[in-house]
Amino acid sequence: MKTENRRSMLKKMAGSAAAVPLASFSFKNLPSTFVPLKGNIKHSVCKWCYRDVPLDEFCAAVKKMGIQSVELLGPEEWPTLNKHGLECALGAYWTDGFGIAKCYNRKEYHQKLYDLYAESIPMAAKAGLTQLITFSGNRDGMDDETGMKNCAEGLKKIMPIAEKHGITIVMELLNSKVNHPDYMCDHTEWGVELCKMVGSDNFKLLYDIYHMQIMEGDVIATIQKYHPYISHYHTGGVPGRAEIDETQELYYPAIVQAIVDTGFNGFLAQEFIPKEDPLASLEASIRICDV
Repeated sequence: MKTENRRSMLKKMAGSAAAVPLASFSFKNLPSTFVPLKGNIKHSVCKWCYRDVPLDEFCAAVKKMGIQSVELLGPEEWPTLNKHGLECALGAYWTDGFGIAKCYNRKEYHQKLYDLYAESIPMAAKAGLTQLITFSGNRDGMDDETGMKNCAEGLKKIMPIAEKHGITIVMELLNSKVNHPDYMCDHTEWGVELCKMVGSDNFKLLYDIYHMQIMEGDVIATIQKYHPYISHYHTGGVPGRAEIDETQELYYPAIVQAIVDTGFNGFLAQEFIPKEDPLASLEASIRICDV
């Protein structure tokens, strides 16, 4: 697509704000009167990208943008979201050092992980959440087939609890090329095969568009093929996980439209590191994704 056509399309996606040139709209001079979002996709945002903004202040700002969720937050932060009428579309609950590098692909962690999720799943459900994040862990010399079997074994143990409380456990697909060297769940097909092995509708994937563009590309075709196994999406500009505007290689209006066309009714969360004014960049990105 020619640059001028692409910019025209992005300005059209921005609704009434299209009177402002895209380069300005992305970061500055946002409309003083909020234009309602179209409602075809539910919007969320990852708070960790805005560490310098206090949570209470952040919630007030994103609520005005039409964002419905602030995510990757733990139990101590959920009440602040409730105060502002916001959801936590994807909860985080980590202790004992578990996380991206150290998780389900090691059998020696399974009991502690079981105890962790047995506590956190009912807590999340009581707070109104429907999803909790998890990870595969790093390879550290383990082959992918063994890692998949180990993950499935551990995850199956918590599925009855997740199913009872209506919580979906969501494993994130991350790149092992740039940001998370040696991470095991780094390709969509591996994650999909794990879903099949676990065999529960309460285990799904978080398809992070930024990470999977780096690892495998072919984003729209992958979403179309594997959407039944995906319950959550993250954004991010490639390269550099910056704003999702015309400065990077992905065209988000087409990607989000492909997600909507699958019948997806979950959340799309912004997860980029703003280089410009943080809240202005966030609102501009919401507009770009408002198909």
